[in-house]
Amino acid sequence: MNENKVVAMLLAGGQGSRLKTLTKDIAKPAVPFGGKYRIIDFALSNATNSGISDIGILSQYKPYLLNTHIGIGSSWDFDRNTGGLRNLPPFTSEDGGRWYTGTANAIYENIDYLDEIDPEYVLILSGDHIYKMDYNELLKFHKEKEADVSLAVIEVPWEEASRFGIVNIDNDNKIVEFDEKPAVPKNNMASMGIYIFNWIKLREYLILDCKDKESDHDFGKNILPKMLADGSPMYAWNFKGYWKDVGTIRSYWEANMDLLYARNKLNLYDRDWRIFTRNKNLPPHYVAREAVINNSLVNEGCHIIGEVNNSILFSDIKVGKASLINDSVIHSGCIIEDGAQVYNAILTEGVVIKAGEKIGADDGRIYVVSDEGILIE
Repeated sequence: MNENKVVAMLLAGGQGSRLKTLTKDIAKPAVPFGGKYRIIDFALSNATNSGISDIGILSQYKPYLLNTHIGIGSSWDFDRNTGGLRNLPPFTSEDGGRWYTGTANAIYENIDYLDEIDPEYVLILSGDHIYKMDYNELLKFHKEKEADVSLAVIEVPWEEASRFGIVNIDNDNKIVEFDEKPAVPKNNMASMGIYIFNWIKLREYLILDCKDKESDHDFGKNILPKMLADGSPMYAWNFKGYWKDVGTIRSYWEANMDLLYARNKLNLYDRDWRIFTRNKNLPPHYVAREAVINNSLVNEGCHIIGEVNNSILFSDIKVGKASLINDSVIHSGCIIEDGAQVYNAILTEGVVIKAGEKIGADDGRIYVVSDEGILIE
């Protein structure tokens, strides 16, 4: 992306309340995923692989663990003398301190940062989706269409369409209507929350939106509909790869389980498009002679004596003798003692399942275990 100056702004301040206990103490983008990563790693790695050299991280809700994970961005090659990664939390100004009040407001509050970089394009990203995308393809489409803003879109299941911003387009992929979370969607072409704007145009609309006392200061609710109403050329770029909005307990569990399918489209083993993360530098995992592991991902530092089937194990987990784990996501530091059984579960960090205890069942429900107890979804 060196031909035209692009800066990415990654919105990473969400609470993710529908993930319930998983986001009790951490922001949604910092939630562990896939045995090794955190959710935000995917957007950060996409930016790195796409050649973006400037990225701002806009954090807000319980940011400590997220900021610790990201650090200065060295894991994603963003620790640069010029450009690189900048953490952009809410701040105090002469008008007083305040939280970001919406996605558009978060960008508006950092106009000074963007003006200093003086980009031609601003790429808006969300830190809570699982996907691999070459942002150069979106930029190429945006330039070809001579658009003011281009949206990455994807077809979602009809039953989920009302959760998203839905775009209606003409034969040239020009957006003619944008419905933010409609009760009765006209189609299932959903915005992915990934936008690329011409900075001059976006800056103009952010300033106008700030002055509107009735605005929610949100891209989907305010900025995009206003630009469309004003006749700004807006286009939809259809993304064909894997994408998952892990906004619920079930979608989070399903996205982890997707990694275990032999033909999963995400393909974490693609050496040409790696997903980078902060390494804990733990010792190799140990598998005892009597242990059984089938169709599972097992990270560093694990000590396995029992049986693990179709599951995701993060780091430093102990699986005791004659214990059983099926169809589950086990976060770091958990202990499954001798003879314990775990089915269809998500165990949050540091949980201990006592010897002989049974958690969950093969009944289609998801059992989330934390220090607060068991939540059944």
